Amino acid sequence: MHRSLCCFRFCPSPFFSSSSAPRTGASFASLQTTSRPLTKLNRPVVLLISSDGFRFGYQFKTHTPNIHRLIANGTEAETGLIPVFPSLTFPNHYSIVTGLYPAYHGIINNHFDDPKTGEVFTMASHEPKWWLGEPLWETVANHGLKAAAYFWAGSEVHKGSWTCPQGFCMVYNGSVPFDERVDTVLSYFDLPTSEIPVFMALYFEDPDHQGHKVGPDDPEINEAVAGIDRMIGKLIDGLEKRGVFEDVTIIMVGDHGMVGTCDKKLIFLDDLAPWIDIPADWVQSYTPLLAIRPPPGFAPSDVVAKMNEGLQSGKVQNGKNLKMYLKEKLPSRLHYAASARIPPIIGMVDEGYTVEQKGTKRQECGGAHGYDNALFSMRTIFIGHGPQFARGRKVPSFENVQIYNLVTSILNIQGAPNNGSVSFPSAVLLPDPHKF
Repeated sequence: MHRSLCCFRFCPSPFFSSSSAPRTGASFASLQTTSRPLTKLNRPVVLLISSDGFRFGYQFKTHTPNIHRLIANGTEAETGLIPVFPSLTFPNHYSIVTGLYPAYHGIINNHFDDPKTGEVFTMASHEPKWWLGEPLWETVANHGLKAAAYFWAGSEVHKGSWTCPQGFCMVYNGSVPFDERVDTVLSYFDLPTSEIPVFMALYFEDPDHQGHKVGPDDPEINEAVAGIDRMIGKLIDGLEKRGVFEDVTIIMVGDHGMVGTCDKKLIFLDDLAPWIDIPADWVQSYTPLLAIRPPPGFAPSDVVAKMNEGLQSGKVQNGKNLKMYLKEKLPSRLHYAASARIPPIIGMVDEGYTVEQKGTKRQECGGAHGYDNALFSMRTIFIGHGPQFARGRKVPSFENVQIYNLVTSILNIQGAPNNGSVSFPSAVLLPDPHKF
């Protein structure tokens, strides 16, 4: 129940060929041929949960019985969910709910300038002009159905048929305890069945918050992951008490991974001065995504050539760990060119390296993301649990732009055009014999 933009060259190739077919992790999974019937709800309900910065593998670092309950009784991306590039919070959260790469949904970074108007986008910008595409809550509202969103990026934007309804759309406040967020979501299931939102999005800041402070390998990460697991347990308990746990589809994801930046892997733009001066006002973002927009009179191709000459000279500390591109020359797999909002010059830095200007106040040790989405350290989790997800099944890794079509398929509604594959849901979900 979705439309694809596969007629364009940027659409991803089909997943799950015969050589990479999903496999099951338990013998009984192979016996499941159709989705399980609903027992209490009168139509499918999807709860999409994001744990920010949940690097793939965190679920094995500490005791996470509730997350592993979902894995054992659901479908998991066996080696993690692949973020879109850049592997940053806002671009990825909006890709998850629109099925679009950042160049097409407009949120190309957490902070950027619009070259046409000179206006600046920040994570507090809620004007519809920034947010392109059609997020899931808007798609649901277009069908006359109810949706709810708790702190998901873009959900406060009044766009199309979505008005961020009071009680079902929360204005971001990071101080709201996680328990309170879960209680609010559970309260929706106390409504009359016909008034329960069919799509709900729930966001947790952890373990990203800790990852930036201490990196991915500190014990503080284990504590944060255990805290998220407790929230999943609280959610499961609440759904079970209401008799709807097996009816509700839970999709748990992260937006990106995390890598340690404690090794003094620094690259200073100042060191390029013998070749070219890069003033601070040219730089829209430094690291890990270096984005440069030179003023009129400076050809981007000349800037790239001079920067790369200096970086490859052997005279710039760690210079060979940064490569500059005209955005249209970036690897096509990144899908990061088709927007005027993307600056003309993009720097790709190697894993764990940081680009700065000298004299910048910086944290010596910590963690970062935003790197090449092909890096395993940038992967996050995907777990699907519900009537249309086979129990104990493992599927190959996939990009998060596929999730939009999964949700619209489960809800049996028509989705908006997007970058996901039309065939993807049928490769992952159990067929629903009640659909027509």
